[in-house]
Amino acid sequence: MRNRDLLGPWIRRFLFEHLVAERNLARNTQVSYRDTLALLLPFVSKRVGGAIDRMAVDAISPEAVRAFLTHLEQDRGCSVATRNQRLAAIHALARFVGSRAPEHLGWCTEIGAIPAKKTAKRLVGYLDKPEMDALLRVPDPQTRLGFRDHALLLFMYNSGARADEVASLRVSQLYLGTSPSVRIVGKGNKARICPLWDRTVQVLRTLVEGREPGDAVFRGRTGEPMTRFGVHRVVTDCGEQAKHEVESMRHKRVSPHNIRHTTAVHLLRAGVDINTIRAWLGHVSLDTTHIYAEVDLEMKAKALASVDLQGVPEIAASKPLPSLMAFMRGL
Repeated sequence: MRNRDLLGPWIRRFLFEHLVAERNLARNTQVSYRDTLALLLPFVSKRVGGAIDRMAVDAISPEAVRAFLTHLEQDRGCSVATRNQRLAAIHALARFVGSRAPEHLGWCTEIGAIPAKKTAKRLVGYLDKPEMDALLRVPDPQTRLGFRDHALLLFMYNSGARADEVASLRVSQLYLGTSPSVRIVGKGNKARICPLWDRTVQVLRTLVEGREPGDAVFRGRTGEPMTRFGVHRVVTDCGEQAKHEVESMRHKRVSPHNIRHTTAVHLLRAGVDINTIRAWLGHVSLDTTHIYAEVDLEMKAKALASVDLQGVPEIAASKPLPSLMAFMRGL
């Protein structure tokens, strides 16, 4: 078998030459593509009955890919969104091979023709202000880890940062003097600046006191930087405790991304325009940010209350929303 027909060399070139050297994709994207192949290759190897290191390119046939996608949903319990994400990685591999080996163009076209599934649009989950306050009260700030957890929750609510953005945050990214803010590096290595509340500044200043600029802001029990899994654990554990205090939280999922949604909805309620929220959260498209306007029941209720039975707006009776400065003071 010719070297250009073997799958192994193409996989190596795809992961190191294409994703890293040529595209310089974000680390999380590289890991996602790698994990897809780590699941796909053993599945196809078992299906065709051959060793992975001797597998040909066309062993990953359209039939094998479709069977793999079914396996993800039915056997591994993956969502349609995850299924589509895995398929996108396989499409990317096929395009890479097809663009460099014309003899595999037919195979590339067949793999690329496998469609993504349409996903149902889900409403985002978020916490109301009393629920968020209850979550912030869970950690005990008198203990070292409790103080860190309180700082972590407060920072996430203030900034709307993702779990991996929180885990990778360094002291040098914090500006705690005049006009306090944080520089967050998000998806695709895109950076954004978020202002910080005075309360957040005080807590963070205490947390990072005496540390070097390159040190992690949020550290684990052993002093090592927290991982995104550690951030997720802190949020979910505190969420479970808060559910005992607030009845309305008992059927809500509390996760780092839910806090991010909470920040967006509370900004919207404070009267912040949708484009500012887009920049605040680091969204590429306004379409992503518009989902918060669709789910905010409080704003819909205010709009409904401002209209009488004949459908005539009662302008005088409506109350203005709080300003951005009110949100920055910590609603």
